[in-house]
Amino acid sequence: QVQLVESGGGLVQPGGSLRLSCAASGIIFNIYAMAWYRQAPGKQRELVAAITSGSSTDYADSVKGRFTISRDNVKNTVYLQMNRLKVEDTAVYYCNVDFPLYRHYWGKGILVTVSS
Repeated sequence: QVQLVESGGGLVQPGGSLRLSCAASGIIFNIYAMAWYRQAPGKQRELVAAITSGSSTDYADSVKGRFTISRDNVKNTVYLQMNRLKVEDTAVYYCNVDFPLYRHYWGKGILVTVSS
């Protein structure tokens, strides 16, 4: 069974930084693309960043230049380094396996609150 466990969220002031982690199990991690999504209150879940098995990356326009997605195939973990955080980055963040067979698996998510 696929399990995704997010961690690293919290409260941070605007302009601050956080690093999210997502530990994956139940899959052959190194062969799948991974993605981070977020869902703000009252809004639909949106794709934030994605990374292929070969570590090519892609980002939503709203986070380009501020967020960096990376992966550690030894630890079966995907990361999201978030810098220069804005109030509008406040959301619950989720990781996901970017493959049709596994896209319905979601972790509990981790709350990021950007506020002064």
